[in-house]
Amino acid sequence: MRATVLALVGTDHHPFHRLVDWVDEAALRHPEVHFVVQHGDGKAPVVAEGHRFLSHARLTTVMRESAAVVCHGGPGTIMDARAAGHVPICVPRDPAMGEHVDAHQLRFARLVGTAGVVRTVREVEDFQTTLDTALLIGPRPLVVRTVEESGATTRAHAALAEELELLLGAPRRPSRPGWRRRPPALR
Repeated sequence: MRATVLALVGTDHHPFHRLVDWVDEAALRHPEVHFVVQHGDGKAPVVAEGHRFLSHARLTTVMRESAAVVCHGGPGTIMDARAAGHVPICVPRDPAMGEHVDAHQLRFARLVGTAGVVRTVREVEDFQTTLDTALLIGPRPLVVRTVEESGATTRAHAALAEELELLLGAPRRPSRPGWRRRPPALR
């Protein structure tokens, strides 16, 4: 049976062509692997199998069956991949590339990457190496600790909660003192 790699760009309306292109390049390098990309409203892959959207039930089923999961820096997708037994390869959306409105995915991916929850990559060379390693190792079901078992994940959740409070609770105007303060875990 052929190994599958599932790549998820999420449902944000901003294009994430960089990740789709990287997965297409990987599909060319690994014709023995079945690549599936959920591409949202962005461009569909040329080489890999593409789906605009996948239902949550279908997404979790494919995750459990996949040798590796590649995803954007959204916490929900990361936790779904972890629950399916993966340490996902995380390519956070970058606002400097027009992939998102702000840098929250970059900050979150750095934080959970440091904690070992994901393998964060920002450059195509790192993506290729990390994916090749993941294909050699495969998923690690029953070895990956759950969210509840990981102190690092608990700290990451606390930092995310602080970040979300800042993003959701503070108006975007510089006249408010401290509106750009970062949570201690992200400083």
